[in-house]
Amino acid sequence: MSDNLLRNCAMQAFCALQLFQLHAVDLRADELRQSPVPDAIVARAQFTTEIVNREPVDQVVKLDSQVTRVFFFTDLRNLQGRTIIHRWEFEGEVVSEVEFNVAGPRWRVYSAKSLNPGESGKWTVFVIDESGWPLHASIFEHGVTGE
Repeated sequence: MSDNLLRNCAMQAFCALQLFQLHAVDLRADELRQSPVPDAIVARAQFTTEIVNREPVDQVVKLDSQVTRVFFFTDLRNLQGRTIIHRWEFEGEVVSEVEFNVAGPRWRVYSAKSLNPGESGKWTVFVIDESGWPLHASIFEHGVTGE
């Protein structure tokens, strides 16, 4: 998959998520105004090949088919007391969900996924809260060859 096509897919996914969030904000405007933590955010989120000292060592959007493990890192702010979920999807199908209990105002978490060498395609991780509300989405392509 070319860099431009991958960027275009990522931008489309980001725009779709933004439109969903804008529409959902309109539907839940009263609830959001009453939120006890209006500044709760996902400060950083990225795929990486390794975590060292609770930090990602690189950022990946494409992985060669020989890579068999990937991590998804998130830096959460002001979500203490909440449960956050990394929902891993492969080609639109939910593969796994990893739950985290956030215990502080800045909380860094990561989950990992083993990848099958013959399984090429698009992976997406959605960061959602305990009610299913989407906070963030990131995409990477596995099985990229010849680059």
